[in-house]
Amino acid sequence: MNSNMGAIGRRRFCAGLLAVPGLAWSQPEPAAFPIFPPLQWQRRRLANGLELLALAQPGASVSVQLWYRVGGRDDPPGRSGFAHLFEHLMFKRTRYLASEQFDRMTEDVGGSNNASTAEDYTAYQSVVPAEHLEPMLWAEAERMSNLQLDQASFESEREVVKEEYRQRVLAEPYGALFDAVPRYGFSQHAYRRGVIGSIADLDAATLADVRAFHASYYRPDNALLIVCGEFDAAQLDRWVDYYFGSIRAPATPVPRQPSAEPRRQLGAVHELSAPQAPLPAAALIWPGPPAASRDAAALQVALGLLALGNSARLDEALVYRDGVASSIGFEAQLHAEAGLLVAHAIAAQGESAAGLAARLRREVHKLAEEPISPPELDKVKTLLLTAALVQRQTPLGLGELLGRACLLQGGPELVGRELQALRAVSVADVQRLWRRDIVQAPHVTLLYGRDGMRQPGRGKRGLT
Repeated sequence: MNSNMGAIGRRRFCAGLLAVPGLAWSQPEPAAFPIFPPLQWQRRRLANGLELLALAQPGASVSVQLWYRVGGRDDPPGRSGFAHLFEHLMFKRTRYLASEQFDRMTEDVGGSNNASTAEDYTAYQSVVPAEHLEPMLWAEAERMSNLQLDQASFESEREVVKEEYRQRVLAEPYGALFDAVPRYGFSQHAYRRGVIGSIADLDAATLADVRAFHASYYRPDNALLIVCGEFDAAQLDRWVDYYFGSIRAPATPVPRQPSAEPRRQLGAVHELSAPQAPLPAAALIWPGPPAASRDAAALQVALGLLALGNSARLDEALVYRDGVASSIGFEAQLHAEAGLLVAHAIAAQGESAAGLAARLRREVHKLAEEPISPPELDKVKTLLLTAALVQRQTPLGLGELLGRACLLQGGPELVGRELQALRAVSVADVQRLWRRDIVQAPHVTLLYGRDGMRQPGRGKRGLT
C-alpha cells in the first residue's frame, strides 16, 4: 500500500482473500473486534503558547518530540523545499550546542533521533533512556531559541539537500513520477509544490531567508512538545516550565499562506518522460479528503483491500493473474486541508503505460461493485488494527500517533476514535465511499516512460 511517496526525512528508519463474484455474504458484527481503552494523556499550554502533551508509559525509555506547525505548504514563494532544508539546519550549532552535538546526546547514551518534514509539519523525534529526559528538554529549547545560523552551515546543508533531491528524484528510476504526483494532483493548493522542492529554488535561497524562516515559525506558540514514556509528571512540568517557559513568543502572528483547492471538474492525461525509466509506469490520481475526514477509516480499509500485502486485489489481478504489472501500490496522501488518492503500477515487459493505466483503473473500480467477503474484510481490518496497536507499544510510536492527530486531525482524542472507526467499517461504507470518490470522480492519469516512449495521439511533457 505504501510507495516512494511520503514525508521527507533527515533519516528514515527503516493481503486479503479474493471475493467470489455472485456470492452473497452477511456482514459480521463489529463487536468481533475488541474495545480499545483510551490513551491517558495530559495536555496543557504555557503562557508563551507552547503546547505540552504528555503520556506516561512505564519502562526504561522516554521519547521527546517537538512538532512545529510548518511544512512544505509554508515554503516562501520561489523557495520550494525550504522547510525541508531548515529541518537539516536544526542539527547545526546553537549558542551552547556544537554542530551535530544533538546526535551525540542521543546516540552516545544508547538512544536515537530522527526528523521529518511533511506538507503541514516538521517533527523532531528522540528516544533516550529515561534518566536523560532533562538534557533532551534543554537541548530542544536551546534549538528553538538559540540556533546560530551562519553562511558555512547554510551552504553545507543546502548541498546535502540538493544531493538528496538528486538521489530521490533524478537517480531513482521512478522518482520523477512520484515527485510529479502533487504537482498534477493539486491544481492550486500550496501542496502542489511538493516537500522536497527543486534545485533551482534551493539555489535561490539566502542566509537572510533562512534566518527569517526560523524567526517566523520556530517559536513556542507554533510548537507542540510531546513526551511519552517513563517520567514523573510533576517533575516534567517543572522542567518544561524552566527550559521552555522563558522563551518569548514574537509579538507578530505566525504567518499563514491562505490556500484552497477547487473541486476537480474534468479528468486529464499527462505524459512524462525521464531517461532512467527501465519500464513504463502509470499513476492515477483522484482528489482525496483531508486527514480529519469521517471517511478516513473506510478509506484505510479500501486501500487495504486493494494493496495491503501480496495477496491483495491489485497484486493478485495485475501482477499474478494477468502479468501486466511488475509492482503496484495505492496510497492515501491525506493532509490537514486536502488530500490525494494515488494508484500506481510499473509495467511488466512489453506493456505500454497507456494500456497499464486502463487495466489499473478497471481493477480499482471493481471494488465499488464486486462482493467483499467477511473473511476478506476481517483480514484487512485485523492487519490495520494490529499495525496500529503495535505502534502504541513504544514511546516513539505513541508520540508519532499523537503528533499526527494534533496537527492533521484536530486533537489527540482522534487517536482513540480512529481505532473504533476502523473496527466499525462495513462493506457498505467501503463501497459507498468508492463509488462517490473514485468511480464518479474525475481523475488525472500520468503516463511515464523513457524519452521516445510517446503514446500516439497524446501530448508529451518532459521532466527536468
